[in-house]
Amino acid sequence: MTDNTDDQTHELDEDAQAGLAQMLAGNAEPSLEDFKPSMPGNINPEILQNISVTLSIEVGRAQIKIKDLMRLTQGSVVELDRIAGEPLDLLVNNSVVAQGEIVLVNDRYGVRLTRVVPSSERLKLI
Repeated sequence: MTDNTDDQTHELDEDAQAGLAQMLAGNAEPSLEDFKPSMPGNINPEILQNISVTLSIEVGRAQIKIKDLMRLTQGSVVELDRIAGEPLDLLVNNSVVAQGEIVLVNDRYGVRLTRVVPSSERLKLI
């Protein structure tokens, strides 16, 4: 660690220091105590970088009745609410953060981002 990070760690109380040391060693999941800033508005960036999030891509949505859902079989087609060629949504923990298009990368699908939602707009959705 750098001296700057060490200074931030020393400002935490003993319980927070112990929890942070365990987490950085890979021995524990972060707890609420680990996110209490040593100074107002000051969160250790190392803690934030180790938080897992769920990333998903949404092609479109459909709303159907249960009776129609029960009739679906192999080969059935469900019409989505998106027009062909419209950008896909990239979601982080179910919040749209970007839009993009499908690309092929070494026989795997990927998404090329065409628009990133500004952070000010993302904060309004939380």
